[in-house]
Amino acid sequence: MGTEGLCRHRRNGATPKGAVRRDLRPVTGPGRSLLPAPRAPRAPASAPRRLPPAPARLRGRSSLGASRSGAAAGSLPSKMAESLPEHDRILQEIESTDTACVGPTLRSVYDDQPNAHQKFMEKLDACIRNHDREIEKMCNFHHQGFVDAITELLKVRADAEKLKVQVTDTNRRLQDAGKEVIAQTEEIIRCRVQQRNITTVVEKLQLCLPVLEMYSKLKEQMSVKRYYSALKTMEQLENLYLPRVSQYRFCQIMMENLPKLREEIKEISMSDLKDFLESIRKHSDRIGETAMKQAQQQKTFSTALQKQNNVNYGRNMHLGRNRILESKNEITLKRTFEDEDEHDEEVLTAQDLVDFSPVYRCLHIYSVLGDGEIFENYYRKQRRKQARLVLQPQSSMHETVEGYRRYFSQIVGFFVVEDHILHVTQGLVTRTYTDELWNMALSKIIAVLRTHSSYCSDPDLVLELKNLIVVFADTLQGYGFPVNRLFDLLFEIRDQYNETLLKKWSGLFRDIFEADNYSPIPVANEEEYRIVISKFPFQDPELDKQSFPKKLPMSQSVPQIYMQVKEFIYASLKFSESLHRSSTEIDDMLRKSTNLLLTRTLSSCLQNLIKKPHIGLTELVQIIINTTHLEQACKYLEDFISNITNISQLTVHTARLYGLSTFKDARHAAEGEIYTKLNQKIDEFIQIADYDWTMSESDGRASGYLMDLINFLRSTFQVFTHLPGKVAQTACMSACQHLSMSLMQMLLDSELKQISMGAIQQFNLDVIQCELFASSEPVPGFQGDTLQLAFIDLRQLLDLFMVWDWSTYLADYGQATSKYLRVNPSTALTLLEKVHRGMKDSSKKNNIFAQFRKNDRDKQKLIETVVKQLRSLVNGMSQHT
Repeated sequence: MGTEGLCRHRRNGATPKGAVRRDLRPVTGPGRSLLPAPRAPRAPASAPRRLPPAPARLRGRSSLGASRSGAAAGSLPSKMAESLPEHDRILQEIESTDTACVGPTLRSVYDDQPNAHQKFMEKLDACIRNHDREIEKMCNFHHQGFVDAITELLKVRADAEKLKVQVTDTNRRLQDAGKEVIAQTEEIIRCRVQQRNITTVVEKLQLCLPVLEMYSKLKEQMSVKRYYSALKTMEQLENLYLPRVSQYRFCQIMMENLPKLREEIKEISMSDLKDFLESIRKHSDRIGETAMKQAQQQKTFSTALQKQNNVNYGRNMHLGRNRILESKNEITLKRTFEDEDEHDEEVLTAQDLVDFSPVYRCLHIYSVLGDGEIFENYYRKQRRKQARLVLQPQSSMHETVEGYRRYFSQIVGFFVVEDHILHVTQGLVTRTYTDELWNMALSKIIAVLRTHSSYCSDPDLVLELKNLIVVFADTLQGYGFPVNRLFDLLFEIRDQYNETLLKKWSGLFRDIFEADNYSPIPVANEEEYRIVISKFPFQDPELDKQSFPKKLPMSQSVPQIYMQVKEFIYASLKFSESLHRSSTEIDDMLRKSTNLLLTRTLSSCLQNLIKKPHIGLTELVQIIINTTHLEQACKYLEDFISNITNISQLTVHTARLYGLSTFKDARHAAEGEIYTKLNQKIDEFIQIADYDWTMSESDGRASGYLMDLINFLRSTFQVFTHLPGKVAQTACMSACQHLSMSLMQMLLDSELKQISMGAIQQFNLDVIQCELFASSEPVPGFQGDTLQLAFIDLRQLLDLFMVWDWSTYLADYGQATSKYLRVNPSTALTLLEKVHRGMKDSSKKNNIFAQFRKNDRDKQKLIETVVKQLRSLVNGMSQHT
């Protein structure tokens, strides 16, 4: 039965016969033998005996088993008939069940009646015997065929031995013949293996060679410092070439080296960047100087071009008149173009002075490596540090213009580089960053310039500083940086520039005043006269009619002062240029600065000059004359400013010069100083007066000091002829009044205790000389006896004592028609007491003459009576007051 048949019998619950034999015990039982049975008659050799088909055999065995089972069942006692079907079922289960699952079946044997185990064993033995008998029958059935097969095999053994020998010999000969073939075959195999290996190597080398070539190219790029290309090569190696041959060791080494090479490139590029930063720090001043020079040249070119356009426009309107001016401007413009071309050839750009490739290379390298932000932060941080260093000025920068130029050049160079980086790179420097950096720098620059410019005392240096600031501002404005705050700073510096100009011109004015001889300017001929007129706008028709030689009324300082004022205006205008201001604003600035020069500097110099001790009356008179002519020249200065700025004086907002008030104040001060010096001179003469207050009789002539004083006044007033009439008259009146007051004080001096009548008479003679001087009209213009009224107080007082007309004085006192209206009771009382004491002293000395003694006593009694009345008047006046 086949496998499929066994499976079907097991599924149907039946077990094929013979299975128990294979599972439970050996095929041969005890006491049985497998020896062949007696031989049956042999079948013919041509028809060998064959086994019956498997189904027939199985059917035979099945029928045999059934018969045996039937016989066994018939032999059992009748008492076991009931348990037979149960035991058969158990045996069938044992035969049909696997050995691992036979336990429950066997257990059921023991679960039945007490003798069921013995009965089952008997049934089992019977079943075994039946199977043995079937096996034996089958063996007997096939034994003859087995014997025949063995017999045939023995017959074939001899032929097999012979065949074996033949085969061995043939094999030997075949082996001998195939040795050469085997050797050649092995050689072919070996060559085939080598060829296959070579082909494999070639294929692998074709994969590896591009990698090696790229790596060699990488090394070459590293050696020639082409780091950006080297990074690109690394990227190709990593992404394209190395993955194809990643299984090789050298590729792993390459992969390990690539990060190191990247770090090396980063370090090298960073080192190049540091060298670049150091280079631009050293070359910033040269870059800035170049940029400022180019900006200045461009401005000069634009100015010349504008002038040329103006000339062309004016040529159409005034062709004939402007032909010469046009040709001159064309020549100037041509020279400007030529100079511009020359400078273009000489001047280098920032790219020529500094190699920017390190910063480009470093930026690209860091961008490729993904560290662009780190590089940007580092670059900006380092540049901020350099900006702080650039903005830090030298302590002695204010001493020379070169210090300022170097300072500005470094700053311009710094921001020119930043602007270049801004426009040639993306993201490294942004407009926001540069604006922030510029605002920080601008605040620092303004603070530095405010501090250092305050130390400048030379206007030329301040002017050069202004020009540098303008060029500096124009240069940076051309690069897009706002510079309005710098021009606002220039207005602050302009005030300081004006202050330095005022200080300088103050020294110039002092030098002019010191060198002046304070005498009219002599001119010997027409040429000298025109030279003076060209310097100062003087017009005098009367003087023009005079023949040479002649003298101009002012001294040499007047044209010099006038020319210096014009030079000051020019100097102030120089600062106002290039400030991007309108003509009206420039005109206003010039007038304001000129007003400061006149009202403060020149006025102060004049006031100091007038107060100097060595300046005498002659000099003061000349100063008054000079200020008069300078005052008259102020209108020419206004015209001069208007011509410069092209702003009419009729404009509403045009300021006026305050020179009129300045020169008037100086003239008034000089006049006052004349009055003071005249009085001082009079006091000097008074101090040398030597009166003998006890003389009995006068000398009959005026005192010598007084005659000298009158002569001095007479000569002095002759000098006053060039002064305005009121000035000379005031000076003369002031001198006479002061002389009168000084003489009065001399009489009333408290240290003078007594005065004789002889001294009164001598004093009267001196006063008469003063009155004669006053009546001689030393200065023309006085009406009547106006000048003599300066001595009226002295005259009435002396007349009172000379006539001794006390009764009239006392009787008419207080009346408008009184003869002695100007005599004050206290003055009369003081002088009378001194005279009284003098008469007492005189009477004591002259007591020899008795007839005088009685007269003196009468006079003394009269004096005492008058004294009492005067005292009563004085007391009455004090009470009334």
